[in-house]
Amino acid sequence: MAEISKGRKTSYIAVPSEIICTLSSSPLKSQFLPSPPKKAARPGRRLLGFARIPSRLLLLPLFLFACVGTLFVGLQLDPILPCPHLVRRRLTSSSEPADSSSSSSSSTSAVLAVGGVGGMVEVRGEFWRQPDGMGYVPCLNFSEKYRAEGEAAASSGRRKKYLIVVVSGGLNQQRNQIVDAVVIARILGAALVVPVLQVNVIWGDESEFSDVFDLEHFKRVLADDVKIVSSLPSTHIMTRPVQEKQTPLHVSPAWIRSRYMKRLNREGVLLLRGLDSRLSKDLPPDLQKLRCKVAFQALRFAAPIQELGDKLVMRMRSKGPYLALHLRLEKDVWVRTGCFPGLSRKSDEIIQQERKLKPKLLTGRSNMTHHERKLAGLCPLTAVEVTRLLKALGAPRDARIYWAGGEPFGGREALLPLTKEFPNLLNKASIALPDELEPFAGKASILAAIDYIVCEQSDVFMPSHGGNMGHLIQGSRAFAGHKKFITPNKRQTIQYFMDNSLSESEFDRIMKELHRGALGQPEPRIDKAGKDVTAFPVPGCMCQGTSKRSIL
Repeated sequence: MAEISKGRKTSYIAVPSEIICTLSSSPLKSQFLPSPPKKAARPGRRLLGFARIPSRLLLLPLFLFACVGTLFVGLQLDPILPCPHLVRRRLTSSSEPADSSSSSSSSTSAVLAVGGVGGMVEVRGEFWRQPDGMGYVPCLNFSEKYRAEGEAAASSGRRKKYLIVVVSGGLNQQRNQIVDAVVIARILGAALVVPVLQVNVIWGDESEFSDVFDLEHFKRVLADDVKIVSSLPSTHIMTRPVQEKQTPLHVSPAWIRSRYMKRLNREGVLLLRGLDSRLSKDLPPDLQKLRCKVAFQALRFAAPIQELGDKLVMRMRSKGPYLALHLRLEKDVWVRTGCFPGLSRKSDEIIQQERKLKPKLLTGRSNMTHHERKLAGLCPLTAVEVTRLLKALGAPRDARIYWAGGEPFGGREALLPLTKEFPNLLNKASIALPDELEPFAGKASILAAIDYIVCEQSDVFMPSHGGNMGHLIQGSRAFAGHKKFITPNKRQTIQYFMDNSLSESEFDRIMKELHRGALGQPEPRIDKAGKDVTAFPVPGCMCQGTSKRSIL
């Protein structure tokens, strides 16, 4: 309603009586309402006046107190990390002496702080305890002689001699051959043409080197050791290369020089095929360091592969630490090892029939029976055995487990023993978004590389069977500071797997005792002649000298 009086316009607004009552009882009264004339207060009505104050105002102090309390508690929390996938490990247990130099290098604490959604999640448990690295860190200090030879080769005719290698097999078999190719090129003083990845006859993968690995990084890291070229120069394209179809096993640097040097100097190009296990594992110190440099520093996966692998790692670690398994349960694995999956009588008969049809697939010791192979520790662990071993070693039921490997023979039913005891069993197909894996469909090498990344970065890793991937991850985890790596002692454990008279507690005790020294602790290669330094980098590529881990 509006009224005009003497040229002035006055407006009135309808206001609910509850608001007027509230304002009249609050300090805001003076801001909105005119003050009424004061009246003498009657003492007997003061208490009644207080009772008429609205209940909402009485709750206001409680609300303010709760807000202040919440703010105070919030300030005591750890700050939220922008990168929840980062991991922070405590290197010493709270029970260990702070001034102990011998224990300062240990990462044996069973307390693991892991980046999760919203901050750091502290996880306690014996299973997640990391081994004592004993202060070993990477040290690839090459000798003066090695560096001088490299400079001399670069200034002389090294660029006029070229080595071409064709590598075969699966991803990790190819990685081993690439390592050998770089070392052979160094021995011969030749430039290395980017290795050719042979099309795999089983998977039909036509990926090239640059599809799987970061080529420019590979060239840059090895620039002072071996010159890497993308292709032969025009002056050598028409050259008929010297071919060596079958190099003997475990040849020495002296054998390589005497066999190839004259012909390489004459023709300018040498072509090698089938390098798997051809170069000796017992090499001079500088060449051993070169093997580690190639395996752990130069061979980095291509950016799209590394990025997806890192995403999967972050998702696995979003709720705490995780375990990675490399399960060898594929049909061809059972055929090649001469072992049976034990799923049923019918499944064993299928494997036996396949082995008879393809006898060449059997990898050595063909005179041994299935049972003899099993007792000798030559068979992969079955899903039942993996489950029992993990339980015995203290893996919690709610552990998040990433499993890598091909499709198990028998399908997902072959994994039922694992999923029954450990329901959080995942793989790349279950944690990747549908469109993330689509670009790599049919590319076995790239899919294997993704598995490698997630396994290598896990908090605990265990393979069910030896092989190239297991050995490479073993060495990589050692080189990164000796992260926990469980090596199943199959030869000694099989008798206990087969003993049904043992109680569960007794079985668990025996398993822990048998694996006490097989959890990723430093294993010097001194007593392991013939073993690859890329699996056992101590002391050839690592040395003691600091208590801090060095992760490259």
